[in-house]
Order: sequence, then structure tokens, then C-alpha cells
Amino acid sequence: MNINFDKIYDQIPAEIFKLDHQLKQAGFESFLVGGCVRDLILGKKPKDFDITTNAKPKEIAKVFPESVTTYAKFGTVLVLVKDQNGEVQPVEVTTYRSEMDYVDGRWPTKVEFANKLSQDLGRRDYTINAMALMLNPLEEREDKLIDLFGGISDLRKRVIRAVGTPRSRLAEDGLRGFRACRLAAVLGFEIESETFEAIENTLEIAAQISIERVRDEFMRLLLEAPKPSIGIELLRKTGLLKLFLPELLEGIGVNQPEYHIHDVYYHSLACLNAASDKVKLAALFHDIGKPRAKNVKFEEKYLKKLKEKGKPIPAHHFFGHDAESAKMAQEIMTRMKFPKAEIERVTRLVRWHMFFYQNQWSDGAVRRFINRVGGEEYVDQLFELRIADADSNPKSEFSPSEIQKLQSRIAQVRKADMALKVADLNINGNDLKQIGILQGPKMGKILNSLLELVLDDPGFNTKEKLLHKAKELLQSAKQ
Repeated sequence: MNINFDKIYDQIPAEIFKLDHQLKQAGFESFLVGGCVRDLILGKKPKDFDITTNAKPKEIAKVFPESVTTYAKFGTVLVLVKDQNGEVQPVEVTTYRSEMDYVDGRWPTKVEFANKLSQDLGRRDYTINAMALMLNPLEEREDKLIDLFGGISDLRKRVIRAVGTPRSRLAEDGLRGFRACRLAAVLGFEIESETFEAIENTLEIAAQISIERVRDEFMRLLLEAPKPSIGIELLRKTGLLKLFLPELLEGIGVNQPEYHIHDVYYHSLACLNAASDKVKLAALFHDIGKPRAKNVKFEEKYLKKLKEKGKPIPAHHFFGHDAESAKMAQEIMTRMKFPKAEIERVTRLVRWHMFFYQNQWSDGAVRRFINRVGGEEYVDQLFELRIADADSNPKSEFSPSEIQKLQSRIAQVRKADMALKVADLNINGNDLKQIGILQGPKMGKILNSLLELVLDDPGFNTKEKLLHKAKELLQSAKQ
């Protein structure tokens, strides 16, 4: 691998060179280190730049008065620098250090500051992340790249290999196994055999990692990898997937021969690969309830409910899998501590991904569809999910014309002054209080009844008409 340092230096912002120069002017060593060096060598644009130095945190803060020292006890100071646009950017400047006696699968109980760069690089996770780059070399003969553990060789081989003894390195930090799977998928690399085995043999350490950290690593995998399925397969093969997302494994071997070429698990991965970033989670979860919906008792219970409500029996198998998948998606995302708004969004997309548009839909039916899905923005995302679902399955009978027709109908009803939710009504709780309807379940029921009327006839959405109807509903409730 030929390294063009001029090209690499061209990719580094001026403020990073300035920061490095200020440390050297103050008499300290300074190197660019970690993932940013790896990305620069690979010709990728780093998301951030990290500096390591022999200066202690107090000395770093003295050189850079505009800094944050919250993590100084771990050797890290956030130096605030201005970029070329005048915007303030935080840059991590970390003292050479070694770490010992890890607890909870993540945190070292003992952090010692080191005097040599080699000690700092030796504590890092993977060889491709354990290289350092010199900026502003004082002499032309100085080595610009410090690669003590074969990082360049592993970049050439396209492998992820732990620094030092893999078992020891993976046992220190349970998140490292997840990171290896992500890096392999993002970079298109393989995990070296001993490192892979070490991940398998340290699952008890990985199990101690907080679900928030696992979630963040998982989402980076989904959003950054060209084919996220590669990373998920690595998570499955190493045993990591069952630690945080065992429900996904239920789809392995659950065949759906009439309509798909893959079992439920591999179809979900194919759909994930085909999906845009906005709907990747929904794509992964859209069929996750199929294995449970295939249960005979579940199907009988679901069909009984449909018959009782007088609804048509769907022509597809896995009856009710959309509702079951939505329920499971909500449970999984709640367990993984996703924000409530994100849980609501993904759950709605999963719940309604089996929509079937018919030409005889009334405008009211179109408005109800938009309302059920969660609004106009969600409708567009639902279409994206439906297309990804079809594109990932060569046997799909789905026709884009189905979406095109519905999009046309939605465009028509959008021209009207639509009320798609209770908040869109030209009446509110205070108005209802004035006619004697107290806040509570009764008020909610009346507001929803009014919304149903407006969904059928947008012209009904006037305060006068809504209040008149609310009085009628109140009177009927008293009788």
C-alpha cells in the first residue's frame, strides 16, 4: 500500500495542524492517532480528529485555555478550536496512557499516564486503529507514520486483528467485539481468525455492556455499512446478536416458499440492505413477528378477531404478522432505550407495511390511511419501506403502480384543508369544557368521534359544526 503523505495532509483541517503546532511549541510531543489515521490512509474523510501527546491534562489545559477538562482524570481534554468557517469544534487531546483492571466489561479501574507513544498505542483495540501520524515534522527524516503493530499490513490484507493477545484485548472491553463487526462491515474487511475466536470466547464480558452503548454501535453499523447484513451476520456468527436481539434469530429456517426466495431472517437482512437510512430499522423489523404469527393458535386467534369484526381474511400467510412485528419492534426498541418518538415512528411503519390500496377508496379512506400511518411524512417513509421490501424479493408480485395510484390520491386530498389528527380540529378541550364536557376519557372519545366525521368530510371542520355535534354526542351519552 503506497502512502501519499501530501494527499493525506491535504485532507487534514488547518486547525488540527495549528493545534499540533501549539503543543510542539510548548515543548510536547503530538500525534494524530486512531481511526482518523486509518481513514486518511484508506482515502476516506475522517469524521473527527484525535490527538495524543505526552503533555499531562493540566499542561494541555494550560496550552489551550479554551478547553473542557471533564474527562481529565482519564487523560482526555476537549480543546475547543475554530474551523475555517469560524465555528467552534471540540478536538480530543489525550495524554499517553495505559489502562488496567477493567470492570463491568468496559471501564479500567486504573489509568496511568505514560511517557512513551508506544505504551499508548499498545493499549488500543485493533492494529488498524493503533497507528499514529506525525504532523508538522521538525525534520524531513522523521518518520511520519508510526505503525508498531502491523496496521498497514492488515489494511493491505483487509483484516481486523486485535493488538497483542486477542483474548486479553477482547476481555478488557466488551464493546470491542461489536466494534469489530461494525468495522468489518463498514470497511469490507474480514475479522482475523484468532480475533474472531476471542470474540466468541468473551461473550460474558460483552453481555455486561450497557444496552445504550450496544444500541449506538448497532446503529452505526446499520447506517454506515454499505451492506449492513454483513455486520449482522458477523454478530450472529460470533454470538453477539443473541445477547441483544435474540428475536431476529427466530426467523432462521422459517421458510415462506410461495412468496419469497429467503427464509424470514435472510429476507429481513436483504430488505435492510435495500432500504434507505430513514427506514432501515423498520426494514429489519418489518417481518420479525412472522415466526410467532406462524403459530397455529396465534393464527386461529387472529382470524377469529377478523371474523368477529367482519373484516376480510388476508390472502397472504403469517396472518397478523404486521401487528405482531410492530408489537415486537416496540418491545425491542424500548429495551434498547431508543427515544420514544423513534419507537413510535418505526412501530407505525412496521404495523402498516402490508397496506393494500384499492381504487374504490373514498377520500375519507385515504385520510384515515394517512392518520393511521402517523401523518404525511410517515406515508412517504412507508412507501420507501414497501419498495425496499419488494426490491429485496425477486418473487414479489408487488407493482410500483400500486404506490403511484395511492400517491396520486393523496396528492388530491392534500389540496383540501385536511384534519388528520385531533390537534387539527378547529375545536379544543377548552371549547368542550364550556359546554359541560369535562377533561377525561369522555372528552377524548368525543374528540375522536369528531375527527372521524372530519376525515369523511373536511368541510365539517368548523367550530360551529363541531360544537353542535359535540353537544349531540354529549346528550346521547347521558341517555
